[in-house]
Amino acid sequence: MSHGISTTKYIIHGKIEVEGIVEKPDVVGAIFGQTEGLLGEDLDLRGLQKTGRIGRIQVTIESEGGKSFGKIQIPSSLNRVETSIMASALETVDRVGPCTASIILEQIEDVREVKRRQIVSRAASILKHWEEEVIPETQEITNEVLQSIKIGEIQKYGKENLPAGPEVETSNSIIIVEGRADILNLLKCGITNTVAVEGTNIPKSIIELSKQKECTVFLDGDRGGDLILKELLQVADIQYVIRAPPGKEVEDLTKKEIVKIIRNKTPVGKILKEPVKTKIKTKKDKKQKKFRQAPSAKPKKEKKPVVEIPTQLAEGITQLRETLQAKLYNSKKKVIDTISVRELTDKISDYKKEIFAIVFDGVITQRLVDISAEKNVKYLIGARKSKLTKIPMELKIRTFDQINLRSSKAKK
Repeated sequence: MSHGISTTKYIIHGKIEVEGIVEKPDVVGAIFGQTEGLLGEDLDLRGLQKTGRIGRIQVTIESEGGKSFGKIQIPSSLNRVETSIMASALETVDRVGPCTASIILEQIEDVREVKRRQIVSRAASILKHWEEEVIPETQEITNEVLQSIKIGEIQKYGKENLPAGPEVETSNSIIIVEGRADILNLLKCGITNTVAVEGTNIPKSIIELSKQKECTVFLDGDRGGDLILKELLQVADIQYVIRAPPGKEVEDLTKKEIVKIIRNKTPVGKILKEPVKTKIKTKKDKKQKKFRQAPSAKPKKEKKPVVEIPTQLAEGITQLRETLQAKLYNSKKKVIDTISVRELTDKISDYKKEIFAIVFDGVITQRLVDISAEKNVKYLIGARKSKLTKIPMELKIRTFDQINLRSSKAKK
């Protein structure tokens, strides 16, 4: 006789404890025997199993110290109400053979919900791959039309007259590259918020700009890129790092490669934890040779943390991770309130006391930034940050992965 089930909607999970030594058949027999006739013909366990509405009862059992412990699983294609009734009936079993027993329901698993989550996850993966691999023809045509215009849009930035894209001053975030050729290639891809360092001596204009905007460094995948990265990490405020593949230069990358690399940018906190190890020998152009021969402007020294914050705030980060809580600090850096992240925006809108800093295990949103600015908050530190369109100069906005906790805790 087949006890298969055509479509499983739910799985009843229970645990069993027996005051004695029993085997799997004993448990299954007790379930059938003690539920028989209990719920009427429509919900008779044997009848439901014959018609395929209840699946085979799965039992795992172990014995120790004169007692038996185990798990029970019963697949069900009944509706939610009927499945709940069956789960409740399962808990009425109080003996297995001559031994006292108890069955406790652990959960009713919704198999369809698991499948829905799998569908959503797989669909997201398919869509991401599609967007990376398949560029619409109309977009290609538009890019070709705009390409000739964008090539002529390289501007000069700062006192050093650095090559830059047209939106380097107006954008909230910038991409720092090595040279003019890199700017040109990114302009062809529609990326306009760029500026070039043009050597290992980092210009003051870029150092100042890094304090005002979110900065991503996009460098060649060679030793020259390593040198510039080390120098930038010492003197500028960098949030993300992206590199061309080993042996390749940014100016030679295709649009598809650039888009994929930018999407996978690495928070600078991860870079600081391990030294750069790229050692690739490639043919260098004149610009690259000049770059290798130029002496370093500063002696090698240990990397400074990206951001240093007061000790009390650093301790707050350690305490708040994975809690969905927020801490408010006064100007003496003492905690004046602890609230849930869900209530944070509404709470600080009506807050009467002075707030010096907010540290919370959540996402920094534009609305939260605006309210913090109105309340004259000096530090806004969150686990992650959404896309921000307006950042007040007087408000320091940082994410957990930008902060070197060890260095911050050493700062008084």
